[in-house]
Amino acid sequence: MARHAYSLLLGLLKPAYLFKLWWRGREEPLYRHAVLERLGLYRGGPSRDWVWVHAVSLGETRAAAGLIEALRRELPGMRLLLTNGTATGREAGEKLLQPGDRQAWLPYDTPGVVQRFFQQFRPRVGVLMETEVWPNLLHGARDAGVPMVLANARLSEKSLKQARRLEAVMRPAVHALRLVLAQTQADAQRLREAGAEPVEVCGNVKFDMNPDAELLARGRRWRSVAGGRPVVAAASTREGEEAPLLVAWQQLPAPRPLLLLVPRHPQRFDEVAAMVQAAGFQLQRRSAWGEQPPPRAGEADVWLGDSIGEMPVYYAAADVALLGGSFAPLGGQNLIEAAACGCPVVMGPHTFNFADAAELSLQAGASLRVEGLPQGVEQACRLALSGERERWVASCLAFAAANRGAAARMAARIATLAA
Repeated sequence: MARHAYSLLLGLLKPAYLFKLWWRGREEPLYRHAVLERLGLYRGGPSRDWVWVHAVSLGETRAAAGLIEALRRELPGMRLLLTNGTATGREAGEKLLQPGDRQAWLPYDTPGVVQRFFQQFRPRVGVLMETEVWPNLLHGARDAGVPMVLANARLSEKSLKQARRLEAVMRPAVHALRLVLAQTQADAQRLREAGAEPVEVCGNVKFDMNPDAELLARGRRWRSVAGGRPVVAAASTREGEEAPLLVAWQQLPAPRPLLLLVPRHPQRFDEVAAMVQAAGFQLQRRSAWGEQPPPRAGEADVWLGDSIGEMPVYYAAADVALLGGSFAPLGGQNLIEAAACGCPVVMGPHTFNFADAAELSLQAGASLRVEGLPQGVEQACRLALSGERERWVASCLAFAAANRGAAARMAARIATLAA
């Protein structure tokens, strides 16, 4: 009954959902692409034997890259069906496809749409990345005989409390999973409390991400344009973080380091650019140049990283990074990618989305934790100006290398269900 009520509510909200896609498509046109796929309507006839991986957004898609590579080794000749929920995820996912693969939007989670999805695609196995538990999707997969895996699974204490409030809907959905592959023991325990079984701990596949060497080289070239000035990146900042960051930056004595500001969401690029200029800073936007900043870009106060898929470039260009999402109660962003690029991190108090990785990075000497943005700016500038950076870089790379292997472990388990 709870799932039926949930389905009725989503059915009533479908017009609002479609309007939201159209509205977001003003700034990110990909949201208006193949909208009928979200309703379970596809070009071409039904097909079978897919290895289906769902990665909702950019971060999950990047994490899925290593897992998909490992799955190809375990299942030679596999055909990948990759679904996404956001425009940034779909754009990044296109680069993971090989001949014979296919990409589609995740179906809207109502019974009819989900049924059409499984009639169109008959996967050998389905893999949902991290937190993507959809009640009707999992119910439909069970009816279609598709074994479902929640891979690289994580569940914070906050999310567990939310799951308990919605237990009548969420517990049957979680119970429908054939296998859950958790990042940490703490995640595994919370997932079991939410109703998942069996749960195995495999580690975090984000440690298996390999930054593109050309992107790292490009970032180092960008650093040279700064003319010897230290570069501090504010990486994947979220709404509510940029304004206090700019206030703290104004209070720094001259000469200031170069601030490389990279908002998390593309639809906020123009908004953040306006904030920077309103604060009186000289701005250079990455979107205004080609592969290399113009010669005088190093004279600017702030570079705005308004591009997609270039985080390794930004980390390689920076001496140190402030971790976005960690200075407001948002759970933090992926600090593992920074470590893999050799960029030390200064993070705020809110890292519950990456609690284990944050603690491990602190122990490894790859990061610092502070109470708020003013302290974060102070510590980041101190580190960037110190002569200790090479030691920090070595600690970052060692931390990233020591925790690899989760992708291979997960792929081996998933392959047993795809046979």
